[in-house]
Amino acid sequence: MILDRLENAGRYLALNPRLVTAFEFLRGKGIADLTAGRHAVQGEQVYATVVKDNGRGPEKARLEVHRKYLDIQFTLSGDEVIGWKSLATCKASDGGYNPARDIEFFADKPDVWLPVPAGSFVIVFPEDAHAPQAGTGPLHKIVMKVALEP
Repeated sequence: MILDRLENAGRYLALNPRLVTAFEFLRGKGIADLTAGRHAVQGEQVYATVVKDNGRGPEKARLEVHRKYLDIQFTLSGDEVIGWKSLATCKASDGGYNPARDIEFFADKPDVWLPVPAGSFVIVFPEDAHAPQAGTGPLHKIVMKVALEP
């Protein structure tokens, strides 16, 4: 998992060529005005989901992992907190992997809770079990899905 500010995103572009497109989208004008829901960026290779919701709090946030995509979770406003645990140490799958949704949930508890302040992002990889929206109160964020394979 990587935590940083949007102005430093260029440091991570070598990790996946599609990160250029994802970060260009996040730097675009008007992103704060996008409606909640999914927005096409580059087909199924890169897309954005705008979240305008309340945080769930740490007791209701569930660990999840993805196999086909990495996430960039960018906070526009609100108190985002994301839990983290290495997938290698997760023991309690909660329903198994759903390939259609590219998600698997775990009943394990995170090892670390990480605040993600406005203007900051985290990049989570398939080996990063993460529990998003663990803050409280109103939250406005964008989750970029970036395909790992062509």
